[in-house]
Amino acid sequence: MVGTVEIAMVGDVLLHTPVEEAARNEAGEYDFDFIFSEMKDEISAADIALANQEVIIGGEELGVSGYPAFNAPYEIGDALTDAGFDVICHATNHALDKGEKGIQNALSYWEEKHPEMIVVGINKSQNDKDEVTIIEKNGLKIAVLNYTYGTNGIPMPADMPYAVDMLDEAKIRKDLEYAESNADFTIVCPHWGTEYRLEPDTNQEYWTEIFREGGADLVIGTHPHVIEPVEFLEDEMARHTNNHGDGDMLVYYSLGNFVNWTSGTGEGVTNRMVGGMAKVTIRKGFNGDTHISDYGVEALVCHVESGHENVRIYPLSEYTEDMAEKNEILKQDSAFSRDNCVKLCDRIWDDKWK
Repeated sequence: MVGTVEIAMVGDVLLHTPVEEAARNEAGEYDFDFIFSEMKDEISAADIALANQEVIIGGEELGVSGYPAFNAPYEIGDALTDAGFDVICHATNHALDKGEKGIQNALSYWEEKHPEMIVVGINKSQNDKDEVTIIEKNGLKIAVLNYTYGTNGIPMPADMPYAVDMLDEAKIRKDLEYAESNADFTIVCPHWGTEYRLEPDTNQEYWTEIFREGGADLVIGTHPHVIEPVEFLEDEMARHTNNHGDGDMLVYYSLGNFVNWTSGTGEGVTNRMVGGMAKVTIRKGFNGDTHISDYGVEALVCHVESGHENVRIYPLSEYTEDMAEKNEILKQDSAFSRDNCVKLCDRIWDDKWK
């Protein structure tokens, strides 16, 4: 619909070794389509669907690997494309796990195999780094910015100092200024926060204010591997004048994991199996201002079982207790159950989830 855009985003696509093994057949070939099969219709239905690609896609030539230094085969990109994603966020702490070659391979793969995919967060040149990605959809111009807090101590390649977009205040302010002047709406996707913490930390609060000062409209965070609250921050002036929309900012502090099979055990592992899909509707009003007209979050569960093609993402609303009893994450956390997944969402998201 002209003047209206439906946005959806999911959290970390985290390819631990068991996930990669589930996608490999007897001939050694990879196919990840099954992981997204239960979510494909919803992903494809969004006007703009984003995913946080936690691990670099460097291809088999660099060695497929899981934690702690990840590298994914190109076939995960094929599956993300087939599932209906339009934007891939690559600025994560694992972006440099395979160094300069990993970045180059990932960018070449997307450019050659899926040139329609919009890739943000990693760059092949300084010019790419300096540019702000603006997507035109249904008559609206939407800026998408993606930054990470760090790269696990791995320095930028000497001849690619522009490789990964970092949470750098000067750059962010410059990017936001450009977005404010050239786009109708600005989305910031920061890779930030504290792993396994269920609420934002002081660093997230700091950057939230930077984004807000710069005019960002929507912030969707990743990295903690667990879900965190959703908060709608109203502009003070708008609140007093009842002119809601202009100056407001919606923040999803963390969407948790979308895909994962953690090797962790014990208390808290259940939390890592619950993720969210942010759903935001933006609309351009008669006065020309673009605002958020509706928002929420859909709770998701990552279901894992041993064997070929036995990892899948389900909406929590469709996930039964019988299914939960077969989820092999129970071997790592005996507290896992559908009921405990629901309780977590109630605790963190209150009435914002479905």
